[in-house]
Amino acid sequence: MKQQFSLLPKIAALSIAAAFAAPAMAQTAGSNVVNLGWFHFTPQDSSEGLTKSNGPGAGYFPNSHSSVGNADTVGIAFTHFFTDNIAMTADLGLPPKFKLTGQGDLGALGELGTAKQWSPAIVAKYFFGDATSKFRPFVGAGVTYVWYSDVKLSSTFQNRAALNTGAAGGTASASLSSSWAPVLNAGATYNFNDRWSMSLSVSYIPLKTDADITGNPGGAAAALGPQRYKTSITLDPVVSFLSVGYKF
Repeated sequence: MKQQFSLLPKIAALSIAAAFAAPAMAQTAGSNVVNLGWFHFTPQDSSEGLTKSNGPGAGYFPNSHSSVGNADTVGIAFTHFFTDNIAMTADLGLPPKFKLTGQGDLGALGELGTAKQWSPAIVAKYFFGDATSKFRPFVGAGVTYVWYSDVKLSSTFQNRAALNTGAAGGTASASLSSSWAPVLNAGATYNFNDRWSMSLSVSYIPLKTDADITGNPGGAAAALGPQRYKTSITLDPVVSFLSVGYKF
């Protein structure tokens, strides 16, 4: 009996050592992972010329373009693993603010305006390796719905759109169309342990929006009525997401 009791501490020590030696089950079927990090948007942008549909100078202006700058924002992602390799991710985040700058005939105006972009996405992913792997590359594809808010035009562009050559009261406003767009995704996750991980992913979103601009002249030019403009902007952003993940 005394010999049996003396063996118990040894058995317990071996059990603890075996537990620590076993590989961590980082991402298995049924796992949920939340990631918090930084989204960086890099538009691969271009724009069509500006079309004025009515009023003085109506016509097509092929050299009136704009460019869209980079943007950053805080992002969050929720991932559910249906199997050890197949998962679904919902990407969310604070809407980044993009700045539009004049190009070509609009270059002298500088900044044309700003807009916030909302683009929540659902992405199906395939993770390579197995649940015990520390480093797990993945590929994915999904869809996003994109819309815009807080679209604001600069005073210099408003003056141009409203035919406001010094007359007080001229204003202009703009709206950007919303749309569905595909998402192509690739990246990798490094699992520090069973709970914590770090991920880096890169997504490409083929995306185009139509801009409708309405200028309201001031002063004597107000009699001309609203001035209508249209253009299309191709964004095609490359979106990187660097984040820290926690499994629960």
